[in-house]
Amino acid sequence: MSEQSPLVLVVEDEPDLADLYAAWLGDEYRVRTAYGGQKALEELDEVDNEVDAILLDRRMPGLSGDEVLAAVRERGIDCRVAMVTAVEPDFDILKMGFDDYLVKPVTSDTLRETVEGLLRRGEYDTEMQELFALTSKKAMLEAEKSATELDGNDEYRRLTDRIAELRSKADESLEAMTEGDDFEKLFQEFDTDE
Repeated sequence: MSEQSPLVLVVEDEPDLADLYAAWLGDEYRVRTAYGGQKALEELDEVDNEVDAILLDRRMPGLSGDEVLAAVRERGIDCRVAMVTAVEPDFDILKMGFDDYLVKPVTSDTLRETVEGLLRRGEYDTEMQELFALTSKKAMLEAEKSATELDGNDEYRRLTDRIAELRSKADESLEAMTEGDDFEKLFQEFDTDE
């Protein structure tokens, strides 16, 4: 029997939209839907840490997406989260524990690419996951804010400093890997046809 496909939880208070996202993703992934924040927490209890990625609306009645995200992180659920929302990003996103941020409306291709990227990020170590998440936040802010607004924000400066630090560490790790024969030996096994 083959390994199960990744599980994606779609959290959206508009059932038609949640069902549309599920239809777009259903060919490649196992998908569960939750029509609101409280339902999302119930689904998470039910799947018992099996969820690989969450697509999370930010503004929902009752329990908001921000509150669901905080609960996911507090519970230690090891999954990637993308906010899929009509809420334009602001500097408050710098303190939020998501991995990607999409502003509605989104296309099926964008949604699929986002889930694919989230799942790929889940394979990286913690620092690389942080680098991807911070880079996504930086890109969203740069698309929405003026250079003056960005330059005047201390949190944004700390964000860019942290990204630079993580990139430097990643470059050092890559350099260390490529310096020795181990890197060459790693790929020699794939070159057996000659």
